[in-house]
Amino acid sequence: MKTTLAQRVLTIPPSGIRRFFDIAATMKDVISLSIGEPDFVTPERIRRAGIASIERGETKYTSNSGTVELRRALSDHLFWRYRVHYDSEKELLITVGVSEALLCAMLATIEPGDEVIVPEPSFVAYQPSVVFAGGTPVVVETRVENQFQVTGESIERAVTPKTKGILIGYPNNPTGAVMSRGRLLEVAQVAEKHDLLVFSDEIYDRLVYGVEHVCFSALPGMRDRTILLGGFSKDYAMTGWRIGYACGNPEVLGAIRKIHQYIIMSAPTMGQACALEALLHGEADVQNMVRLYDERRRLIVSGLNRIGLPTFEPHGAFYAFPDIRRTGLRSETFCEKLLDSERVAVVPGNAFGACGEGFVRICYAASMEEIEEALSRIERFVK
Repeated sequence: MKTTLAQRVLTIPPSGIRRFFDIAATMKDVISLSIGEPDFVTPERIRRAGIASIERGETKYTSNSGTVELRRALSDHLFWRYRVHYDSEKELLITVGVSEALLCAMLATIEPGDEVIVPEPSFVAYQPSVVFAGGTPVVVETRVENQFQVTGESIERAVTPKTKGILIGYPNNPTGAVMSRGRLLEVAQVAEKHDLLVFSDEIYDRLVYGVEHVCFSALPGMRDRTILLGGFSKDYAMTGWRIGYACGNPEVLGAIRKIHQYIIMSAPTMGQACALEALLHGEADVQNMVRLYDERRRLIVSGLNRIGLPTFEPHGAFYAFPDIRRTGLRSETFCEKLLDSERVAVVPGNAFGACGEGFVRICYAASMEEIEEALSRIERFVK
């Protein structure tokens, strides 16, 4: 029988993140620093909001767009933090995590033959989302010499008559880089010059250390050409509740909502109750998690540099991206041997794009004790 699988699916490799996580799950005494997930349990007040929602019998569909209360609270929150306003009825959609928001945004705007510029290293779902929508991802490499910040000049060189948009994700997974306002203004200038959409994934917006996170759609002239993507998984330790969102002008948001209606219906009802509680009363929890992540960040970066694995200072998310080239090993070999000999699971840098070769991603969403033990094992392995 002839194959029934779509070619666009066959061209996409399995996630490089999950591979090492799955191997580690079969081994004993493994310190897993591979999956990008908070090690914190969802804060108690947020969990209780979900339980109360269930006990009230709120187990049916909500509006396709999400509950009115959550959309209004999110609109207020974005204006409070970034001074960018989205109408809660026409310009804001609650989704099943930011992954659904990203895919729906691509399906709503990208047609066969369209190109989308994707700076790398980047989250593993970016290129596949473009491909699944029928588009062509055009990679722009970032380098440690520029703190893994993409430049307007490098994006400008990648623009062709087929370019439809730019997909950026900062604070960045896997590098922990945060874009400065100046760099973002460079990207905005290119987008305006060539009339491009900007897909801005800001899922880690609250997890920044010593720097300011700049919301792309809040930049001058960028609100209506930006599709702002975000969620609650990382900032509020709510990965399993699966609540994200998309914001955009009414035309674009309406098209995204249409796709969401047909493939999802609505985001989990009890998860939306948790998200509402997080926005209204979760600020202290966010601040506490940021403080603890910052302590871990400083520990792991200083430890990796001491070991002899040069690591630039990440200012966002919860990842370190050490340079392992001095070991003479390629990224995948380094990760395989480290896991086999020392039972520490990390992810090859090239899982996030070819320019990530020579680096590995280490997630420091782990206890200080686990990080210290992992550093000891990594040092023994490197020596």
